[in-house]
Amino acid sequence: MHAPALPTLPSVSVVIPCLNDAEALRGCLASLAGQTVQPAEIVVVDNNSTDSSAQVAGEFGARVVFEPRPGIPSAAAAGYDAAASDIIARCDADCVLPPDWIKQLAEHFAADPGLAAVSGPGRFYGFAPWLGRMLSRIYLGSYYQAMTLALAHRPLFGSNMALRTHVWREVGPAVHRDDAEQHDDVCLSAHLGLDYRCAWDRTMVVGMAPRAVLGWANLARRFRRAFHTLAVHWRAEPPWERWIRRLAGTAGEAAAPARD
Repeated sequence: MHAPALPTLPSVSVVIPCLNDAEALRGCLASLAGQTVQPAEIVVVDNNSTDSSAQVAGEFGARVVFEPRPGIPSAAAAGYDAAASDIIARCDADCVLPPDWIKQLAEHFAADPGLAAVSGPGRFYGFAPWLGRMLSRIYLGSYYQAMTLALAHRPLFGSNMALRTHVWREVGPAVHRDDAEQHDDVCLSAHLGLDYRCAWDRTMVVGMAPRAVLGWANLARRFRRAFHTLAVHWRAEPPWERWIRRLAGTAGEAAAPARD
């Protein structure tokens, strides 16, 4: 009796926005070089770096795209526009990816042709394991809960996400790529979550630098950008309207179960 044929995995482009993160980028690209399934390409978006970020990207064979407009929204969008594969994966320059990250992402899309996007959590490195887990749960747990209430669906997490390239082509013109104060993952989530099917995989954990939680200035900036991002999108569709649309079943979302 023959074993069933495994689904063909789609090709994956990895997009990494980068600004003066040469050493962190080196670690990120090294973790991508060790993947059990290699990405078809890596696109590093140089957002006006003055250090050796572009040179480091070149050392690892990444394609460098220069984006002069400042801000992660512009840099991420430029990378998505440049991606040439079936799937666009996104992480940050300071992420360390587990060896099966590309494989896990690709398997989600191969198994579910209707899936538009998938995301997973992160865990801070540089701490004792127990402390990293605790801080990650507090930081990301509050983020997920607050954004779920604000958007009427679970948000994508920009350090660990992927979407189909044709979906980006559909929603890309609507994202706020010229607003440097947007959280680009929240903005993308707002345009995807109610009209496309998105999945969450809690087992797909990436390592992330702890700078988001180091210092009041970093935290204040992230909260300010979060409120700004939501305010911009709520002008188009307030949260109560989003919840009505979801609960009434008039949204395009068909919630995908998390994989334990």
